Amino acid sequence: MRRRSGTVKIKIIVILVKITISVVEVVFIIVGVPGTLQCDGYTAYASFARRKEDIQLAACWAHARRKFYEAREQDPGVVNWLLRQIGHLYRIERQLREGKTVATLREVARAHQAKPIYVRLHRLFTRLKTKRRYLPRSGMGLALDYALNLWPLLGVYLDDGRIEIDQNLVENAIRPTALGKKNWLFIGEAEAGERSAILYTIVESCRRRGLDPYAYLRDILTRLPNATNWQIADLTPEAWAKEHPLTSIPQAA
Repeated sequence: MRRRSGTVKIKIIVILVKITISVVEVVFIIVGVPGTLQCDGYTAYASFARRKEDIQLAACWAHARRKFYEAREQDPGVVNWLLRQIGHLYRIERQLREGKTVATLREVARAHQAKPIYVRLHRLFTRLKTKRRYLPRSGMGLALDYALNLWPLLGVYLDDGRIEIDQNLVENAIRPTALGKKNWLFIGEAEAGERSAILYTIVESCRRRGLDPYAYLRDILTRLPNATNWQIADLTPEAWAKEHPLTSIPQAA
């Protein structure tokens, strides 16, 4: 996946369906793709990254924030202060996004505005953990452990303007799959899930380029029976967008 910083445009969407996910499957999914992998605290990602020098992990602040939000009733005063501090980090990101700030300038802005908040939060998290104010299995105890265990990864976005503060853009892109599971209840056999994932990938890739998925699929499905393997690269949404620059998603009235 590539993003154009500032405009925050996701270029490639790939949706996969797995019955379970393991280290082996993570390797299969992203092998040969160097760069930064933004993820939650699932241990499979860390295990994979330890064996791949060209993969840098970055943690997601939305997941860390959610842990504290869910524990807010345990210590409302402390949690509300923490949520306000995290909210300041998001306010900075919103301003950078609205200003379509390029990657290098995002790094500068984050260093001056976000980094002090990041340091302040770490200082408080460490103090709360050291004083053992909360039981380890309590909501606050789990939230503190989650954040502290991922702390260096939560700071990766500060030093790289291409990285987002969280993975919400990706989760929004795959939201239709979650709605589909809820609406349909069952998707059938594993093979049916894989076919659905292929269609989701195509549709989302069209949407990211402003293409009308129906127009794209109608044209491609008409041309595929006579296409050769060598022509497949010319039938991708990216190639099709260059060939049909005026075909966009119809606007609602």
